[in-house]
Amino acid sequence: MARQSRSGSPRIDRIALPDLDDADAAALVSGADLEGVRIAGGDLSERDLTGLRLRESEISDVTARDVHLRGADVAESVFDRWDAPVLRAPRSTLRDVVVSNTRLGSVEFFESTWQSVHFVGCKLGFVNLRGATVRDVLFTDCTIEELDLGGARAERVAFAASEVRALDATDARLVDVDLRGLDFDVTGVGGLSGVIMDELQVALIATRLAEHLGIRIVG
Repeated sequence: MARQSRSGSPRIDRIALPDLDDADAAALVSGADLEGVRIAGGDLSERDLTGLRLRESEISDVTARDVHLRGADVAESVFDRWDAPVLRAPRSTLRDVVVSNTRLGSVEFFESTWQSVHFVGCKLGFVNLRGATVRDVLFTDCTIEELDLGGARAERVAFAASEVRALDATDARLVDVDLRGLDFDVTGVGGLSGVIMDELQVALIATRLAEHLGIRIVG
């Protein structure tokens, strides 16, 4: 896999999948260990996929209403065209993963670990990454209603041609998180240390920053 990198920017690996074996969605069960498979189509709604292990695989065109992926371990894989109004994947691990053309509603990824994850052309509602550790994550052409990074550790995260409407950075530890170009409401301004913002963004939150630092603004 070739790696794209710039100092301070997400380092995203290009995924080159091998020849894949076609499989049925029925293969996706709790504790399954799958490698080198392609699953196209199926309904995963309300399915318990706790502890799923997936390697060098592609899952596309699935409906996944209230699917449970707690503790899942996914590497070098592609998720394409998912419809998942509720996705529960706390304490899961994503490494070298692409999520594309997907609609996610309420997504629970708290206390998860992400490394080299790329979301492309996705619409996301509430994304819960509280207490998670994320490194080298890129959102391209995505819309995110609310991103919760409360207590998270995030390094080299960027948003290209994307929208984030609300961000919670309470107690977050952020390094090289590039927020430039985003128009968002922010909670927990004290957690913004380590982010990259433009002058207009800083001006818009100046009053809250001053309040956080105990600065009295007198006209």
